[in-house]
Amino acid sequence: MGEPATAPPRRRALLPDTRPWHSSRDFRLLWWSGAVTMLGSFLTFVALPVQIKELTGSAFAVGAIGVVELVPLIVFGLYGGALADALDRRTLILWTEAALAVLAALLLLNTLLPDPMLWPLYVVAALSSALTGMQRPALNALLPRIVPHDQLTAAAALKGLCWQLGAIAGPALAGLLIAVAGLRPAYALDLLSFAISLVLVAKLRPSPPGEQAEKPSVRAIAQGARYAWSRPELLGTYVVDIAAMLFAFPLAVFPFLADDLGADWALGLMYAAIPAGSLLVNVTSGWTSRVHRHGRLVLYASAGWGLAIAGAGWAGNIWLVLGCLLLAGGADAVSGLFRTTIWNQTIPDDLRGRLAGIEMLSYAGGPQLGQVRVGGMAALTGLRPSVWLGGLACVTCAGALSAALPALMSYDDRTNEHAVRERARRGAEGAGSAP
Repeated sequence: MGEPATAPPRRRALLPDTRPWHSSRDFRLLWWSGAVTMLGSFLTFVALPVQIKELTGSAFAVGAIGVVELVPLIVFGLYGGALADALDRRTLILWTEAALAVLAALLLLNTLLPDPMLWPLYVVAALSSALTGMQRPALNALLPRIVPHDQLTAAAALKGLCWQLGAIAGPALAGLLIAVAGLRPAYALDLLSFAISLVLVAKLRPSPPGEQAEKPSVRAIAQGARYAWSRPELLGTYVVDIAAMLFAFPLAVFPFLADDLGADWALGLMYAAIPAGSLLVNVTSGWTSRVHRHGRLVLYASAGWGLAIAGAGWAGNIWLVLGCLLLAGGADAVSGLFRTTIWNQTIPDDLRGRLAGIEMLSYAGGPQLGQVRVGGMAALTGLRPSVWLGGLACVTCAGALSAALPALMSYDDRTNEHAVRERARRGAEGAGSAP
């Protein structure tokens, strides 16, 4: 597959760069598969805690879902990364998707019982988290194989739309379905989404491992960790993400913040504002393909996220709070977009799965630690300081990291040795496959 040299016209700077759609059939299949399953998964994301609440009436029982999900996600994420480098990535995605469909069917069957049981809900939540951990590295590692090197930023933006559309539409649809028809339609639609996704994934071309692929093992995982440690700019992307989530992820106190503002009616809007801000960035992301200093944008966006969260903690008007959360979502999308681009453009293919597993540590651990931080700080310093002080801490951390990690601050995909090497390798592969 050759590397198209043309970039999107400047007059379309605010429109998404859709070149990956036109250049890669597999990217289109993967995008639609992700969009469908993301919508279905958010239906279950809402339905599962609602069902536990109905069965137990306990907030602690509902919160325990996060506990049973976190460890499997981290452990199997690391192992899934090693599997993604050792096995056919399409096959791994297909089998884990099929297993997730079986779990969705079990949730539906349990709901159809005269007296639904509680323990299967926790078992399914833990197994789903483990399978997601095994699958996500293969999904992330597949992208650089099916999209031309110069279109990876555009592909990351288009892929981000899957999550944002699901995060906005899924909970809204779930709330309506559960209120009108109960839990069963939500689980049934999730099962249907997996069935559709399986058909789409089955049409992907095989993606076998390289000839020198490492067998899945602790040694293979450690090799990936050593590679990450040897790359300061790569390590910086993980640290920036973890710091932003640790200091400035206040979702746990949103219900209390809504009460403090006298705006209980706006709680749903508060949860939707961050993904909505991310969505706005991705649907106006044509400019991102012309950015080359990706590390600088990651740090600036992290500081922007912290400032916006601090503003949400200071603001005394619900509409100002929603505006700040919208800005925070936009900054988070920019940071995530360019972190993903750095990963996809510079990590060698034979290590891509294991590094994707390591990336999951920031995805999974950062938000969970952030929830603990904001809840504990709210008890010690009060609700508002727990939000705005955390935002300012995020800004301070971004500034400190910009000084401590000059390799990230100066990263340029036109000159970075790892990006240049991967670009040359992809170009050689394209020339070799040409008739």
